[in-house]
Amino acid sequence: MSSPSNNRVRATIVGSLPKPTWLAAPGKLFPPWRLDGAALAEGQEDAVRLWVSAQERAGLDCITDGEQRRRHYIWGFFQGLEGIDTAHLAMRAQRAQRYHKEIAAARLVAGPEYRGPIFVDALRATLAMTDRPVKVTLPGPMTIVDSLADTIGGRSEAQLAMRFAELLNLEARALSAAGAAVIQFDEPCFNVYVDKVQDWGMTALERAAQGIIAKKAVHICYGYGTADVKRWKDANTDWSHYEQTLPLLAKSSIDQVSIETAASGVDVGVIEAIRDKEVMLGVVDVGNEAVETAEIVAERLRHALRYIDPGHLYACTDCGMLPRSRQAAEGKLHSLAAGAALINAAL
Repeated sequence: MSSPSNNRVRATIVGSLPKPTWLAAPGKLFPPWRLDGAALAEGQEDAVRLWVSAQERAGLDCITDGEQRRRHYIWGFFQGLEGIDTAHLAMRAQRAQRYHKEIAAARLVAGPEYRGPIFVDALRATLAMTDRPVKVTLPGPMTIVDSLADTIGGRSEAQLAMRFAELLNLEARALSAAGAAVIQFDEPCFNVYVDKVQDWGMTALERAAQGIIAKKAVHICYGYGTADVKRWKDANTDWSHYEQTLPLLAKSSIDQVSIETAASGVDVGVIEAIRDKEVMLGVVDVGNEAVETAEIVAERLRHALRYIDPGHLYACTDCGMLPRSRQAAEGKLHSLAAGAALINAAL
């Protein structure tokens, strides 16, 4: 539980931020790099510095590197493993075909095996740019399995997820030892396969988070703010997924849970099930360019305070802001912190 001296609403983001146009084409989920070699490394470093500064100016309490060094939140992890081909892709169904019939997926061709720390050097570089707590995001084991074409076979989804959980745990422990304040596992699949979450998804998540010194977080949303995902959200009528997964997380070792409420039809009251955890509440819609006012953010937070103590609440984005413009993302950063400040002033 939060101490009375720290009983204030804080602000953070899920993880990703738009890549500057010098680094990659804006608004795309898998954009190729516009630089290579030493120029690419320098451009990525500049992009991280840009977004660290923007988050500090906005007043966020915990920051990220905006995933500026990764083409995609899952593939960034893949590229540090042996046995995954991200060049020769295969088509497969994903997310129960909720948004697309098929996607082009990386292929599992061997192992997989861990080659050594993947994001530790990037974390150290980010820590050198700021004195604020830094969060590092990793794809969750269930979401990895649902995003990969297995050309080897012989293992069930659950068995493969446990193998990836073991590899994720090696990376998470290395990041925790290097100074990460929060290790976040991104598991949008928890809002798709709720039966599998109970059967083996929670077990895999716990294995990935085992023995981590840093705070352990999980992000569960309804997808990036892209046109295909927005169409599904506009047509969807069943928002009961959190009602089934949050009680499971309440009994887990996870410290923070990130959920979406701004762009979805989710009743914020679901967070009462995890009132003893820290909740990163999605109060900013990442599916459009409109920048919420501080008052709108504060009102959404105010509803949540009926179910959770302020010291356990973070104003957060619904999901990553990779598809948004830099201008919109910067505006939404400021809205998060300003909305939290309005609440804290009233408290």
